[in-house]
This record gives sequence, structure tokens and C-alpha cells, in this order.
Amino acid sequence: MVVYVVGQLDIFDAERFKSYLAGFMPIFQRHGGELLATTAGDTTVVEGEWGQPKTVIMKFPSRTKAESWLADPDYQALAQHRYASAKCNLAIIEGLE
Repeated sequence: MVVYVVGQLDIFDAERFKSYLAGFMPIFQRHGGELLATTAGDTTVVEGEWGQPKTVIMKFPSRTKAESWLADPDYQALAQHRYASAKCNLAIIEGLE
């Protein structure tokens, strides 16, 4: 079953975050990830509260693929740049069949 990973980000060190972005796509795509949407500016909230100003929506062919991406040692090393440059919330959401 397809799953979506929704991320909310608040980037506080844009220069360091660029290091994360530079290595992101090859690792992400290796696990079948597809980038569906991301905010260039801040997320437009139309109701309620949103955890962080930026949003990204990703798609994976299965929960196993999404979890293997997150656990990949190459991604874990790269994610150190994200941890040092942004606050982030991530959620895995099951798609509808």
C-alpha cells in the first residue's frame, strides 16, 4: 500500500540546510521516494494551527520503503545536517486503495 510522508519544517540555518538538500534526492529515490509537493515560502494555513512554517509531501510505494529510507545509514548521516539546521515533524500516512 502506498504511504505518504508529510514533513513540517522550520529552517533556522539555511546554509547548513543546503548541505542536507544537496544529498537528499539520490538517497530518497533509491528507496522509491517521490516528491509530490513542497512550499517555497511558508505553508498557507486555512484552518487551525500548523506545527512549522514549511511543508513537504512525499510518496513511497510502501511503508517498508519509507521506513527503510529513514533507517538508511546514508540518510541517517545526511540527516545530521537537518537536525542541526531545522526543527522538523514527520508523519507516515497510509494511502487509500
